[in-house]
Amino acid sequence: MTIKRMDNVAIVVEDLDAAVAFFTELGLELEVKGQIEGLWADRTVGLDGVRSEIAMMRTPDGHSKLELTKYHAPVAVGSASENPQPNTLGLHRVMFAVDDIDDTIARLRAHGAELLGEVAQYENAYRLCYLRGPAGVIVALAEQIG
Repeated sequence: MTIKRMDNVAIVVEDLDAAVAFFTELGLELEVKGQIEGLWADRTVGLDGVRSEIAMMRTPDGHSKLELTKYHAPVAVGSASENPQPNTLGLHRVMFAVDDIDDTIARLRAHGAELLGEVAQYENAYRLCYLRGPAGVIVALAEQIG
């Protein structure tokens, strides 16, 4: 048996509305927003008294999803470093293909995005960059060229 697909990637955030605005500006579409709580949620995540709010965002092609989660209870726990470096162990980067990397950066800066380095070109194939997004997550952008 094999998996059918990767369903989604989740990011725990402090400000759900700001995170939704950031990823909407990037081009994702809000699919559903709702409350998560109850015994089933406690059992699923292995915490007691789970009460959270999620926003499920999907890419325009409908193939990928990003779940933004705001924990009301138990309160979210911060990581050792609020802004981990790109070489930190663990999951902390999500990459999106974009049409116009410069325009995307400009629009995301209005939502607090911070360019980590600079826009770099890989051969004659891509322009790439890393941005710091909601909850310190690194959002990578790739613009295909040539």
